[in-house]
Amino acid sequence: MSATQSETLPIPVSSPLTNAQKAALINLVRRAAKAEIMPRFRNLASAQVTTKSGAEDLVTEADHAAEAMLSRGLQQMFPHALIVGEEAASADPSLRGKLVEADLAFILDPVDGTWNFVNGLAMFGVIVSVTRFGKPVYGLLYDPVMDDFIAAEEDGPAEMTRATGRARPVSTSQGGEVDALSGYMHYYLMDRAAQAQLAPLLPEFGRTGSLRCSCHEYRMLAQGQADFLLSSTLNPWDHAAGVLIVQRAGGVVRMLDGRDYNAGIDTGYLLAAPDESSWQKLHAVLNPRLDPAAEPPKAGKGD
Repeated sequence: MSATQSETLPIPVSSPLTNAQKAALINLVRRAAKAEIMPRFRNLASAQVTTKSGAEDLVTEADHAAEAMLSRGLQQMFPHALIVGEEAASADPSLRGKLVEADLAFILDPVDGTWNFVNGLAMFGVIVSVTRFGKPVYGLLYDPVMDDFIAAEEDGPAEMTRATGRARPVSTSQGGEVDALSGYMHYYLMDRAAQAQLAPLLPEFGRTGSLRCSCHEYRMLAQGQADFLLSSTLNPWDHAAGVLIVQRAGGVVRMLDGRDYNAGIDTGYLLAAPDESSWQKLHAVLNPRLDPAAEPPKAGKGD
Protein backbone atom coordinates (compact mmCIF):
# COMPACT_ATOMS: atom_id res chain seq x y z
CA MET A 1 0.00 0.00 0.00
CA SER A 2 1.26 3.49 -0.81
CA ALA A 3 1.99 6.05 1.89
CA THR A 4 -0.98 8.10 0.71
CA GLN A 5 -3.33 5.16 1.11
CA SER A 6 -1.92 4.30 4.52
CA GLU A 7 -2.44 7.86 5.75
CA THR A 8 -6.19 7.50 5.25
CA LEU A 9 -6.41 4.81 7.94
CA PRO A 10 -6.04 5.18 11.74
CA ILE A 11 -2.81 3.15 11.89
CA PRO A 12 -0.21 2.03 9.31
CA VAL A 13 -1.38 -1.04 7.41
CA SER A 14 0.74 -4.06 6.62
CA SER A 15 -0.24 -7.40 5.13
CA PRO A 16 -2.44 -9.04 7.77
CA LEU A 17 -1.75 -12.67 6.80
CA THR A 18 1.44 -14.64 6.55
CA ASN A 19 1.80 -17.26 3.83
CA ALA A 20 1.21 -19.96 6.46
CA GLN A 21 -1.97 -18.23 7.63
CA LYS A 22 -3.26 -17.89 4.07
CA ALA A 23 -2.63 -21.58 3.49
CA ALA A 24 -4.45 -22.41 6.74
CA LEU A 25 -7.38 -20.20 5.73
CA ILE A 26 -7.71 -21.86 2.34
CA ASN A 27 -7.50 -25.28 3.96
CA LEU A 28 -10.26 -24.29 6.39
CA VAL A 29 -12.50 -23.14 3.52
CA ARG A 30 -11.89 -26.37 1.65
CA ARG A 31 -12.70 -28.48 4.71
CA ALA A 32 -15.90 -26.53 5.37
CA ALA A 33 -16.98 -27.02 1.75
CA LYS A 34 -16.23 -30.73 1.85
CA ALA A 35 -17.91 -31.29 5.23
CA GLU A 36 -20.88 -28.90 5.21
CA ILE A 37 -21.63 -27.65 1.70
CA MET A 38 -21.08 -30.28 -0.98
CA PRO A 39 -22.85 -33.15 0.87
CA ARG A 40 -25.99 -30.99 0.88
CA PHE A 41 -25.78 -29.88 -2.77
CA ARG A 42 -28.77 -31.34 -4.67
CA ASN A 43 -29.60 -33.20 -1.49
CA LEU A 44 -31.63 -30.68 0.53
CA ALA A 45 -34.99 -31.48 2.09
CA SER A 46 -37.60 -28.72 2.15
CA ALA A 47 -37.20 -28.39 5.92
CA GLN A 48 -33.53 -27.50 5.39
CA VAL A 49 -34.38 -24.37 3.40
CA THR A 50 -35.94 -21.22 4.84
CA THR A 51 -36.38 -17.61 3.72
CA LYS A 52 -35.14 -14.33 5.15
CA SER A 53 -36.25 -11.03 3.60
CA GLY A 54 -38.36 -12.56 0.83
CA ALA A 55 -39.30 -15.64 -1.13
CA GLU A 56 -36.06 -15.62 -3.15
CA ASP A 57 -33.76 -14.69 -0.24
CA LEU A 58 -32.97 -18.21 0.85
CA VAL A 59 -30.86 -19.70 3.62
CA THR A 60 -30.06 -23.37 4.16
CA GLU A 61 -28.51 -25.68 6.70
CA ALA A 62 -25.37 -25.52 4.56
CA ASP A 63 -25.13 -21.74 5.05
CA HIS A 64 -25.44 -22.02 8.83
CA ALA A 65 -23.19 -25.04 9.25
CA ALA A 66 -20.43 -23.76 6.96
CA GLU A 67 -20.45 -20.32 8.56
CA ALA A 68 -20.23 -21.84 12.03
CA MET A 69 -17.27 -24.01 11.02
CA LEU A 70 -15.48 -21.12 9.33
CA SER A 71 -16.11 -18.76 12.24
CA ARG A 72 -14.82 -21.24 14.81
CA GLY A 73 -11.67 -21.92 12.80
CA LEU A 74 -10.92 -18.26 12.17
CA GLN A 75 -11.51 -17.30 15.80
CA GLN A 76 -9.00 -19.94 16.86
CA MET A 77 -6.43 -18.64 14.36
CA PHE A 78 -7.13 -14.96 15.03
CA PRO A 79 -8.54 -14.64 18.58
CA HIS A 80 -8.76 -10.85 18.50
CA ALA A 81 -10.28 -10.49 15.03
CA LEU A 82 -13.85 -9.44 14.34
CA ILE A 83 -15.71 -12.19 12.49
CA VAL A 84 -18.75 -11.07 10.48
CA GLY A 85 -20.65 -13.82 8.69
CA GLU A 86 -23.69 -13.17 6.54
CA GLU A 87 -25.97 -15.24 8.72
CA ALA A 88 -24.60 -13.80 11.97
CA ALA A 89 -25.11 -10.28 10.60
CA SER A 90 -28.65 -11.20 9.60
CA ALA A 91 -29.33 -12.15 13.21
CA ASP A 92 -27.40 -9.17 14.63
CA PRO A 93 -27.25 -6.24 12.16
CA SER A 94 -25.03 -4.24 14.54
CA LEU A 95 -22.09 -6.48 13.54
CA ARG A 96 -21.85 -4.79 10.17
CA GLY A 97 -21.37 -1.37 11.75
CA LYS A 98 -18.31 -2.58 13.63
CA LEU A 99 -16.30 -3.22 10.45
CA VAL A 100 -15.07 0.34 10.01
CA GLU A 101 -13.62 0.35 13.54
CA ALA A 102 -11.95 -3.08 13.43
CA ASP A 103 -8.23 -3.19 12.71
CA LEU A 104 -8.66 -6.81 11.59
CA ALA A 105 -11.95 -8.32 10.44
CA PHE A 106 -12.96 -11.41 8.48
CA ILE A 107 -16.14 -11.18 6.42
CA LEU A 108 -17.75 -14.46 5.38
CA ASP A 109 -20.33 -15.51 2.85
CA PRO A 110 -20.50 -19.26 3.51
CA VAL A 111 -22.66 -20.09 0.49
CA ASP A 112 -22.85 -17.20 -1.93
CA GLY A 113 -25.48 -17.89 -4.56
CA THR A 114 -27.82 -19.74 -2.22
CA TRP A 115 -30.72 -19.57 -4.69
CA ASN A 116 -28.58 -21.38 -7.26
CA PHE A 117 -27.44 -23.87 -4.62
CA VAL A 118 -31.00 -24.67 -3.56
CA ASN A 119 -32.13 -25.07 -7.16
CA GLY A 120 -29.32 -27.44 -8.10
CA LEU A 121 -27.26 -25.01 -10.17
CA ALA A 122 -23.50 -25.45 -9.79
CA MET A 123 -22.82 -21.73 -9.56
CA PHE A 124 -22.21 -20.87 -5.94
CA GLY A 125 -19.14 -20.18 -3.89
CA VAL A 126 -17.53 -19.28 -0.60
CA ILE A 127 -16.33 -15.70 -0.15
CA VAL A 128 -13.86 -14.64 2.51
CA SER A 129 -12.44 -11.15 2.82
CA VAL A 130 -10.09 -9.56 5.31
CA THR A 131 -10.56 -5.87 6.05
CA ARG A 132 -8.75 -3.29 8.12
CA PHE A 133 -11.00 -0.41 9.17
CA GLY A 134 -13.37 -1.49 6.41
CA LYS A 135 -10.75 -1.48 3.64
CA PRO A 136 -10.28 -4.86 1.92
CA VAL A 137 -6.72 -6.16 2.23
CA TYR A 138 -7.24 -9.82 1.26
CA GLY A 139 -9.92 -11.55 -0.76
CA LEU A 140 -10.78 -15.16 -1.58
CA LEU A 141 -13.39 -16.38 -4.09
CA TYR A 142 -13.66 -20.17 -3.78
CA ASP A 143 -15.62 -22.55 -6.00
CA PRO A 144 -16.52 -25.72 -4.02
CA VAL A 145 -17.57 -27.61 -7.15
CA MET A 146 -14.22 -27.25 -8.93
CA ASP A 147 -12.16 -26.84 -5.73
CA ASP A 148 -10.35 -23.80 -7.15
CA PHE A 149 -10.11 -20.19 -6.10
CA ILE A 150 -9.03 -16.70 -7.03
CA ALA A 151 -7.28 -14.73 -4.31
CA ALA A 152 -5.44 -11.46 -3.92
CA GLU A 153 -3.99 -9.21 -1.28
CA GLU A 154 -3.56 -5.47 -1.43
CA ASP A 155 0.05 -5.48 -2.66
CA GLY A 156 0.11 -8.52 -4.94
CA PRO A 157 -1.45 -9.90 -8.11
CA ALA A 158 -4.80 -11.65 -8.35
CA GLU A 159 -4.18 -15.33 -8.98
CA MET A 160 -6.31 -18.33 -9.92
CA THR A 161 -5.23 -21.52 -8.14
CA ARG A 162 -6.54 -24.81 -9.51
CA ALA A 163 -7.31 -27.88 -7.40
CA THR A 164 -3.90 -29.24 -8.42
CA GLY A 165 -2.20 -26.27 -6.76
CA ARG A 166 -1.11 -24.69 -10.02
CA ALA A 167 -1.47 -20.90 -9.87
CA ARG A 168 -1.56 -18.28 -12.59
CA PRO A 169 -2.23 -14.54 -12.60
CA VAL A 170 -5.55 -13.28 -13.94
CA SER A 171 -6.35 -9.96 -15.56
CA THR A 172 -9.42 -7.98 -16.50
CA SER A 173 -10.60 -7.46 -20.07
CA GLN A 174 -9.33 -4.75 -22.42
CA GLY A 175 -12.54 -2.77 -22.01
CA GLY A 176 -13.88 -0.64 -24.83
CA GLU A 177 -16.90 1.40 -25.82
CA VAL A 178 -20.06 0.94 -23.76
CA ASP A 179 -22.00 -0.71 -26.58
CA ALA A 180 -19.35 -3.45 -26.72
CA LEU A 181 -19.23 -4.13 -22.97
CA SER A 182 -20.98 -7.07 -21.34
CA GLY A 183 -21.51 -7.31 -17.62
CA TYR A 184 -23.68 -7.77 -14.59
CA MET A 185 -26.32 -5.38 -13.37
CA HIS A 186 -28.23 -6.24 -10.20
CA TYR A 187 -31.30 -4.67 -11.74
CA TYR A 188 -33.97 -6.67 -9.94
CA LEU A 189 -32.39 -6.00 -6.54
CA MET A 190 -32.74 -2.25 -7.05
CA ASP A 191 -35.75 -0.21 -6.03
CA ARG A 192 -38.46 0.45 -8.58
CA ALA A 193 -37.37 4.06 -9.14
CA ALA A 194 -33.85 2.98 -10.08
CA GLN A 195 -35.23 0.22 -12.31
CA ALA A 196 -37.35 2.77 -14.16
CA GLN A 197 -34.29 5.00 -14.66
CA LEU A 198 -32.08 2.15 -15.85
CA ALA A 199 -34.49 0.26 -18.10
CA PRO A 200 -34.15 2.67 -21.09
CA LEU A 201 -30.36 2.27 -20.89
CA LEU A 202 -30.25 -1.50 -21.34
CA PRO A 203 -29.87 -1.30 -25.15
CA GLU A 204 -26.76 0.86 -24.63
CA PHE A 205 -24.69 -2.13 -23.45
CA GLY A 206 -23.41 -5.15 -25.31
CA ARG A 207 -25.16 -7.46 -22.87
CA THR A 208 -26.34 -7.32 -19.27
CA GLY A 209 -27.38 -10.06 -16.90
CA SER A 210 -26.86 -11.59 -13.47
CA LEU A 211 -25.45 -14.91 -12.28
CA ARG A 212 -27.21 -14.59 -8.90
CA CYS A 213 -23.79 -15.22 -7.38
CA SER A 214 -21.33 -12.42 -6.59
CA CYS A 215 -18.52 -14.93 -6.16
CA HIS A 216 -18.69 -16.05 -9.78
CA GLU A 217 -19.51 -12.60 -11.15
CA TYR A 218 -16.31 -11.21 -9.64
CA ARG A 219 -14.37 -14.27 -10.79
CA MET A 220 -15.57 -13.63 -14.34
CA LEU A 221 -14.61 -9.96 -14.12
CA ALA A 222 -11.16 -10.74 -12.75
CA GLN A 223 -10.51 -13.21 -15.59
CA GLY A 224 -11.63 -10.83 -18.32
CA GLN A 225 -14.71 -12.89 -19.18
CA ALA A 226 -17.07 -10.04 -18.29
CA ASP A 227 -16.49 -6.29 -18.40
CA PHE A 228 -18.47 -4.55 -15.67
CA LEU A 229 -20.69 -4.84 -12.64
CA LEU A 230 -23.20 -2.39 -11.18
CA SER A 231 -24.76 -3.06 -7.78
CA SER A 232 -26.71 -1.12 -5.19
CA THR A 233 -27.00 -4.03 -2.74
CA LEU A 234 -23.79 -3.37 -0.85
CA ASN A 235 -23.57 -6.31 1.54
CA PRO A 236 -19.86 -6.50 2.40
CA TRP A 237 -19.87 -10.31 2.30
CA ASP A 238 -20.84 -10.05 -1.38
CA HIS A 239 -18.38 -7.36 -2.46
CA ALA A 240 -15.33 -6.78 -0.26
CA ALA A 241 -13.28 -9.71 -1.58
CA GLY A 242 -14.31 -9.22 -5.20
CA VAL A 243 -13.57 -5.49 -5.19
CA LEU A 244 -9.98 -6.10 -4.13
CA ILE A 245 -9.48 -9.03 -6.51
CA VAL A 246 -10.75 -7.12 -9.54
CA GLN A 247 -8.56 -4.14 -8.61
CA ARG A 248 -5.48 -6.36 -8.29
CA ALA A 249 -6.37 -7.94 -11.66
CA GLY A 250 -6.07 -4.50 -13.23
CA GLY A 251 -9.64 -3.26 -12.91
CA VAL A 252 -11.15 -0.12 -11.44
CA VAL A 253 -13.82 -0.42 -8.74
CA ARG A 254 -15.31 2.45 -6.80
CA MET A 255 -18.63 3.96 -5.88
CA LEU A 256 -20.49 5.71 -8.68
CA ASP A 257 -20.09 8.99 -6.77
CA GLY A 258 -16.30 8.58 -6.87
CA ARG A 259 -15.69 7.29 -3.34
CA ASP A 260 -13.28 4.44 -2.73
CA TYR A 261 -15.06 1.27 -1.68
CA ASN A 262 -15.24 0.51 2.03
CA ALA A 263 -17.12 -2.34 3.72
CA GLY A 264 -18.86 0.24 5.89
CA ILE A 265 -20.66 1.86 2.93
CA ASP A 266 -24.25 0.65 2.79
CA THR A 267 -25.92 3.02 0.30
CA GLY A 268 -25.08 4.08 -3.23
CA TYR A 269 -24.00 2.27 -6.38
CA LEU A 270 -20.82 0.25 -6.80
CA LEU A 271 -19.34 0.20 -10.30
CA ALA A 272 -16.58 -2.17 -11.43
CA ALA A 273 -14.87 -1.89 -14.82
CA PRO A 274 -11.78 -3.37 -16.50
CA ASP A 275 -9.86 -0.07 -16.66
CA GLU A 276 -10.17 3.64 -15.92
CA SER A 277 -11.28 4.58 -19.44
CA SER A 278 -14.12 2.03 -19.41
CA TRP A 279 -15.14 3.09 -15.89
CA GLN A 280 -15.44 6.71 -17.02
CA LYS A 281 -17.47 5.74 -20.09
CA LEU A 282 -19.86 3.64 -17.99
CA HIS A 283 -20.08 6.42 -15.43
CA ALA A 284 -21.03 8.93 -18.12
CA VAL A 285 -23.96 6.73 -19.15
CA LEU A 286 -25.11 5.61 -15.69
CA ASN A 287 -24.57 8.58 -13.42
CA PRO A 288 -27.06 10.98 -15.04
CA ARG A 289 -29.78 8.36 -14.48
CA LEU A 290 -28.86 7.31 -10.95
CA ASP A 291 -27.55 10.51 -9.34
CA PRO A 292 -30.45 12.71 -8.20
CA ALA A 293 -28.13 15.75 -8.27
CA ALA A 294 -27.00 15.16 -11.87
CA GLU A 295 -28.38 17.06 -14.84
CA PRO A 296 -31.28 15.28 -16.59
CA PRO A 297 -29.98 13.04 -19.40
CA LYS A 298 -30.34 14.24 -22.97
CA ALA A 299 -32.49 12.18 -25.30
CA GLY A 300 -30.50 9.60 -27.21
CA LYS A 301 -30.09 5.92 -27.85
CA GLY A 302 -32.26 3.89 -25.49
CA ASP A 303 -34.56 6.80 -24.47
